Amino acid sequence: MYVAAVLLVTLLVVKISHWVYTWANPKCNGKLPPGSMGLPIIGETIQFFTPYSLYETQPFIKKRMARYGSVFRTNIAGQKVIVSTDPVMNYSIMNTENKSLLFWCTDGLSHIFGNQNFLSQHGSVHKYLRSLVLHLTGREILRQKFLHEIDQTTRSHLHSWASSPGTVNVRDACAEMIFESSAKKLISYDESKYSKKLRQNYRAFKLGIVSFPMYFPGFAFYECIKGRKHIRKVIEDIYQERKATKVPGHDFLDRVLEEVEKENAVLNDSNAIDLLFVLLFAAFETVSQSITLITKYLTDHPQVLAELTEEHEGIISRREDENSEVTWEEYKSMTFTHMVINEIVRLANIIPVTFRKVLKDMELDGYTIPAGWVIMMVLLLVHFDADKYEDPLAFNPWRWKGKELHTGTKTFMGFGGGVRPCAGADFAKVHLAVYIHYLVTKYRWSVVKGGEVFKQPALKFPNGLHVKIAEKHKI
Repeated sequence: MYVAAVLLVTLLVVKISHWVYTWANPKCNGKLPPGSMGLPIIGETIQFFTPYSLYETQPFIKKRMARYGSVFRTNIAGQKVIVSTDPVMNYSIMNTENKSLLFWCTDGLSHIFGNQNFLSQHGSVHKYLRSLVLHLTGREILRQKFLHEIDQTTRSHLHSWASSPGTVNVRDACAEMIFESSAKKLISYDESKYSKKLRQNYRAFKLGIVSFPMYFPGFAFYECIKGRKHIRKVIEDIYQERKATKVPGHDFLDRVLEEVEKENAVLNDSNAIDLLFVLLFAAFETVSQSITLITKYLTDHPQVLAELTEEHEGIISRREDENSEVTWEEYKSMTFTHMVINEIVRLANIIPVTFRKVLKDMELDGYTIPAGWVIMMVLLLVHFDADKYEDPLAFNPWRWKGKELHTGTKTFMGFGGGVRPCAGADFAKVHLAVYIHYLVTKYRWSVVKGGEVFKQPALKFPNGLHVKIAEKHKI
């Protein structure tokens, strides 16, 4: 009996030791990049999600670059990952999408957004969906229709903020403003008409969007999935009602239903609902974060505020009616405004990484990347590179003077790049420019509390940004 127990324990130790060894030393038909796979099962997930300052390279990346170089291996949330911090290599990979190397979302994100979500599609299906999305976010629809709506929404909300007797948390107020605007454009949603509140559930959802994918009560990911179920149900109810009644809403959902009902349609009911779900989140979350940062940076940099004010007051002075809406020609003329937007995007790095899935063994920088692994491209490092940007951590919009302001390059990937540039780039820029226009020409404000920013690696405002705001002529 004793001998049998010893043999059993010995066998167990051998099995565990072998498992740990194979975890730390993955199979490869060549030479893997250097690195560490971390602890069994969880890998280096905890280190990856450790918070860090807005103005620093993620410590997880920085430490491993110092030890292993610009390309290294790791394991995050159970996924074998090759991390690339080389901007030239990343630019090349971002311009490559074929049967061997495809755009990829983490398993957690696929579970959240749906396995057939817009971001996970490839080839002709992705091109089709991107073309469809541009009917919501492209320059033509913005010029012809949505600029007017964005102008009206922005004016209304800023006036509401200034009419408030207390302070306004810009982070939450911006999210509400952009959510209201985006939800109307997408599905004609009015928060006051529904008992299940979309924005309330999105708030719970977003807290777990970039978190350890542990589906268990008490974990952020668990709350995220719960929020997703409630949000999707509201969108599905609106979708099915519109499909059944055929009553047009004069919104993006009308166009989606047209596509679903076509013969040999690419979209079906399920992935159409997932598409609406993803677009609503992407629209309000990323834009509201950027607007909050703009408010913070303009507060902290009076010279930038002064030049913006001069640019926008100049626009008003050239109008026949100074209270008329922002026109497309005026938007295009806002040169310094676009310099400010690019600088905000450069420093914020709201999308800090992007992924590609390796479908068959490939060579990269002298290493072999096995099929099934994922390449994680760290985009933010080039934005903090002192060889590319003088004093890279300084907020300096003038660094963009005379440079291309509307196209991604090897040294600026704030709106993506390669074969998948951000479909919502113009949508975001118009919102930001219109907000800046009315903020600097009509209002004064001061920060009362908050304003701290960190990353995890997504952008976080732990204490919000609370401001006291008033109309200029009433001060």
